[in-house]
Amino acid sequence: MAGGVDLVVIGADGGPDRAFAGSAHAPAGARLLAEVLPGMCFDTGAAGCRVSAVAPDADANAMLTALRGAAQHPGRWLVVCLVGQLVADPRGRRLALVTGGSTPDNAYRRGLAWDWVVSAMVHGDQEEALLLVDAVADRDAWTALERTGEDTAGELLGYSRVPLWGRIGRYAPGRRGRGAVLPGDEGSFSRALTTVLRQGVPGAPAAVAPSDLQPAVAELLDGGDPSGSSGAPGARLLVPPQGGRLLMRNRAAVRGALAGLSLSEELLAVLWRESAPTEPPSA
Repeated sequence: MAGGVDLVVIGADGGPDRAFAGSAHAPAGARLLAEVLPGMCFDTGAAGCRVSAVAPDADANAMLTALRGAAQHPGRWLVVCLVGQLVADPRGRRLALVTGGSTPDNAYRRGLAWDWVVSAMVHGDQEEALLLVDAVADRDAWTALERTGEDTAGELLGYSRVPLWGRIGRYAPGRRGRGAVLPGDEGSFSRALTTVLRQGVPGAPAAVAPSDLQPAVAELLDGGDPSGSSGAPGARLLVPPQGGRLLMRNRAAVRGALAGLSLSEELLAVLWRESAPTEPPSA
């Protein structure tokens, strides 16, 4: 397992408070990611992926404990998924993922601080890390993200040692938020990513990087604007950087290779399971 992937999936349900209804479908999105991602890792597969799925009603300490535990495993990749609603601290400089039982008065103090997540990933024993984000932000958190410069919440989205991939959308609690795309729901990043992984990308090689998958994922997202844009009306896309050695299986490439063969469904299933090489082309 030392050469594999440690996957930590956190889908936090903020609870019954209407202010945090943006997290209502976060557990469903987290379950999708935990189900689909392990088998899509190109040179490890499900057998080489250690999954830590945190309960949606867990508190911030339990979430951080799971993350730190996974980060201590020597390996090649640490992939962390954050699904839910973000809030900002009163000064608008830090972010946190809302956890269960929060109220508007204590959400930031009770939440899983973004700083904690990034710090645990930076100090992990894996060679590379990737943070997947499927989240919404209320008015104050969105305003904080719009600020640029040192010691701002917006700066957190550009930390080079922890590449980001995902979507952060604007969310207004109450009736105004009914039209928003919620994390884990239709049009969200977790739904789009798992759909693309299951279907594959026609014409792409058998092993693809996150940056190769991003265009297909973006086509399925609702209301995305390029990462770093100011004044984005609906959402902010977090585009993965080029490079890196994390490769995912492209199912469309396998289907294309087998398309012209007249074989039984049972044999096709066997060929699909055994078709992916054990090492990526660059290894």
